[in-house]
Amino acid sequence: MRILQATVLSLLITLTGCVGRSSVQTLTIFHAGSLSVPVRELSKAFEEANSGVRVLSEAAGSLHSARKITELGRSCDIMLSADHYVVSSMLIPRYASWNIHFATNELVIAFRDESAYASVISEENWPAILLRDDVIIGRSDPDADPCGYRTVFVARLAEDFYGRPGLADSLLGKDTEYIRPKEVDLVALAETGVIDYMFQYRSVAIQHGLRFLELPDEINLSSPAMADRYATVSYMVPGKSPGQRTEVRGSYISYSGTVTDDAPQKDLAMKFFAFMLSDEGAAIFRAAGQEPLRPAVADDPAAVPAPLQKYLSPSSE
Repeated sequence: MRILQATVLSLLITLTGCVGRSSVQTLTIFHAGSLSVPVRELSKAFEEANSGVRVLSEAAGSLHSARKITELGRSCDIMLSADHYVVSSMLIPRYASWNIHFATNELVIAFRDESAYASVISEENWPAILLRDDVIIGRSDPDADPCGYRTVFVARLAEDFYGRPGLADSLLGKDTEYIRPKEVDLVALAETGVIDYMFQYRSVAIQHGLRFLELPDEINLSSPAMADRYATVSYMVPGKSPGQRTEVRGSYISYSGTVTDDAPQKDLAMKFFAFMLSDEGAAIFRAAGQEPLRPAVADDPAAVPAPLQKYLSPSSE
């Protein structure tokens, strides 16, 4: 009898465990590396408010994140990009139907107190300091990461702004062994003193307690009023098909995202996206040093699902 009771009890425990595991809903998010901190905090708050939900997030350069879907055939529920261009050009219309811009940022030069010439670097002299032989600079890969091609934009805009022909090629040709797949990969190099300076998002510098030099609006890609100026520079990024290249032009930085058309957990994904656009979500972004777009803006408002319409600007376009 005792053996039978033990067997029944063991079976009940096993079955209970199976039921518990099967009741967990898993939400998968592919996102830009620079969104790692806010996505982590958003996921934690969302899981706490929704029992039985687990959020799995994968950080990568936005172009690489999109290629997981388009080339590797991987499935995710939500894609969050550091550049609205990635979603609109690589995922719509085949893999997604709408694109919402939800946050902004700016490019800065991040460094530590111990970085060479940290005490004297300024808005006026940073090109000369970064080009010194005893200074090492890092940047992310423009073929994989929007921060990478935005660094190219900053260098070219700076060449014009400071009236220094050849400045962009000099900056982009220096220390190329310290190019990394995404911008957050540079943080460890800076923190350990391997590099002195890096072209970085303001939010990432804040999140990691780094010092940073703010650049003029004419250069830093932060101002909608400078959109025409930003558009004078461009870079040829890898396209939808292997070997293909397509032009992306400089623009005001806006992060965007979508719920994929074949999302395994579409209803849950819509709920998370609404939470991200809510007042609580906006507060999480601000706490992470990143400014949310309030209200959000859609490429095509008519394509946005009804539950998210209330978060959009009336003049969204």
